[in-house]
Amino acid sequence: MLIMKRQDAGEFKTTTCELTMFVLSANAQRFQLRGPLIIWNTMLSMFSIMGAFRTAPELIHVLRHYGLFHSVCVPSYIEQDRVCGFWTWLFVLSKLPELGDTIFIVLRKQPLIFLHWYHHITVLIYSWFSYTEYTSSARWFIVMNYFVHSVMYSYYALKAARYNPPRFIAMLITSLQLTQMIVGCAINVWAHGFLKTHGPQSCNISQTNINLSIAMYFSYFVLFARFFYKTYLSPDGNKIRRMAASLAAQNTAKLSTNSNGDDGNRNANNKKLDINADLTMATHMHKAKAQ
Repeated sequence: MLIMKRQDAGEFKTTTCELTMFVLSANAQRFQLRGPLIIWNTMLSMFSIMGAFRTAPELIHVLRHYGLFHSVCVPSYIEQDRVCGFWTWLFVLSKLPELGDTIFIVLRKQPLIFLHWYHHITVLIYSWFSYTEYTSSARWFIVMNYFVHSVMYSYYALKAARYNPPRFIAMLITSLQLTQMIVGCAINVWAHGFLKTHGPQSCNISQTNINLSIAMYFSYFVLFARFFYKTYLSPDGNKIRRMAASLAAQNTAKLSTNSNGDDGNRNANNKKLDINADLTMATHMHKAKAQ
């Protein structure tokens, strides 16, 4: 079923956002999926940690012994290092199952914001495209992505298990992502410079790949910077967090008062989960509308 929106000119336009809102606002059951979510995020965090440990040494070795030019222009990480080449192949393949994050968002009836699906889809397409070209600069992108994801998915696993890491951890993760985008843009600028000064045969990367990559990384930087500001710095973001915390405390107190016995406590805990999920959804909905 498609939801149509009438424009000023009387035309109808189908939008991804509206379709998502329809799915999320439907009367279907919201799945908590706490157990599967813990397993999913733990698996991705362990995979990313192992990937970082298996690919970072090759990058460090190249920088120490051969320099920046080799790290950007020579694809030895695929052609000469079997371990790094294997984990590069796994990295490319992993971008497809990582779309499972979206399945959890939909089943848990959380808003599917533009930043999420845009990031997942473009990374998938670019990774597969670059692998077919043996893009030399990708060794940087792979190591950075493995490292950031090892921290990010570990954080998600803790949150799914109802641990509450300090707020600065979430800010640190977004800061790491912003740093990743800045370094990604810098690597592409260097690659472009090497192509110009050393000739196209000296650097195993196409100008098309550089253009696509720098456009992608720059767009990520803008989106993540906007997310960082709206989530952690803007007055609206702080107000939403205070309201959510206050409502959660009030509803928890009411449920505890109205619940009697073990069965009542279990029902209260279940209702508490639903209320917290509603608060989380409302917070993200406000952010999505603000975008």
